[in-house]
Amino acid sequence: MNALPSLRQLRYLVAVADRLNFRAAAESCFVTQSTLSAGIKELEGLLGIALLERDKRSVRLTPAGEAVVAKARALVAQAQDLVATARAAAEPLVGPFRLGIIPTIAPFLLPVLAPRLRGRYPRLKLYLREDLTERLLDRLRTAALDAALIALPYATGELAVRELFRDEFWFVARQDDPLAREKAVAVERLAPREVVLLEEGHCLRDHAIVACGVRGAGEAPAVEATSLATLVQMVEGGLGVTLLPELTLKAGLLNGTALVARPFASRVPARTIALVSRPAGARRRDVGLLGDFIVEYGAPQRGAGAPFYGDATAQARVAPVD
Repeated sequence: MNALPSLRQLRYLVAVADRLNFRAAAESCFVTQSTLSAGIKELEGLLGIALLERDKRSVRLTPAGEAVVAKARALVAQAQDLVATARAAAEPLVGPFRLGIIPTIAPFLLPVLAPRLRGRYPRLKLYLREDLTERLLDRLRTAALDAALIALPYATGELAVRELFRDEFWFVARQDDPLAREKAVAVERLAPREVVLLEEGHCLRDHAIVACGVRGAGEAPAVEATSLATLVQMVEGGLGVTLLPELTLKAGLLNGTALVARPFASRVPARTIALVSRPAGARRRDVGLLGDFIVEYGAPQRGAGAPFYGDATAQARVAPVD
């Protein structure tokens, strides 16, 4: 019977492929560089092919190495799921749980969820990774994350998606903007080039562009921001208007500014907050419980007088004009 590669060897190979640097790969695996190099050489000898091309200046994968790395990632991910399955069998939401979350959700939802989550599941160790959607989904596929909290619509491929709640957009502008004087704003009246958006890579940008009806490159917004905080400052500085999710407003994003928010009159644009995971992942039960928890404590409360985060200033600022 032919000898099989070890998970240790495959993990070393994946680490080198991710970093293309032996020293950095060894540090990520908590081994010496010589130990990692020996493991890679053992793997190449076992398979009978060269997986890497290396010289004093660079490291590159061979074509065969590219194919082997793809399989190695899947095997390492399955092994990690196996361990997680065993750990989670006895009690739900215990031990490490790696959650990815996009920047337009993290600072507005986590302050509400984290304390309550610790209270209900005191043995849970929540490790958070804030990043753009595309990178979070890549990490999810390689088992570097157990789940990711993102906003739809977004192409998620083969991943399992649980929609949690609808997060409606509001029109945000200076008080002297003509549309800000209305009780509710018709989305059709927005001029696409006057709408300040986040830069490329943020899904919130794409959601807002769809809401504004921007189709051609010539209609693309003229001003872009690197973060929501910068976006708010740009609007306050008179560079345009914007669309912001209700989640951010009710968390107080406009507090301390001179900006106002107005609801949309009809065809209300919105994004959907969703929890994404691997369909065959070991933490399926934990992902389900976490989704239930987010719906219970994080979803906007609808109806007259329903509290949302208890922020009276934010509540007053987003109320329609009289």
